[in-house]
Amino acid sequence: MATTPGKKALGRKRHVVVDTLGLVWSLVVTPADVQDRDGAKLALKAFRESVKFPRVIWADTAYRSVVDWAWVKWLWAVEIVTRPRGKFVLQKKRWIVERTFGWLNRSRRLAKSFERTVESDTAFVQIAMIHLMVKRL
Repeated sequence: MATTPGKKALGRKRHVVVDTLGLVWSLVVTPADVQDRDGAKLALKAFRESVKFPRVIWADTAYRSVVDWAWVKWLWAVEIVTRPRGKFVLQKKRWIVERTFGWLNRSRRLAKSFERTVESDTAFVQIAMIHLMVKRL
């Protein structure tokens, strides 16, 4: 049985954990070829450093495999936000994360992926969030 090399995907993925106000609690930037479940596990581990016992975590359907993992590891309840088949409906709680990504994309530096390293991409996302939070004071 021959093994095929991993998919070569350009770009980055940003995995974030936000609160109900859309403020970032944890951020993990990965290369695009990293699976969503692995990025979600990294984001939840980073979130665990700040919050020990969240009441509930809502996640997209791409993170379905993390539900059991989070329950076994920390007894965290992760709910998957699903949509009805065949029609567009605003998904419950999903708009919070999408709104945060929209805020971040208003930053010129984050509109396209200009950064060469994951660390610099992470730093500019944090700078953009700091800028947004300072404007709201």
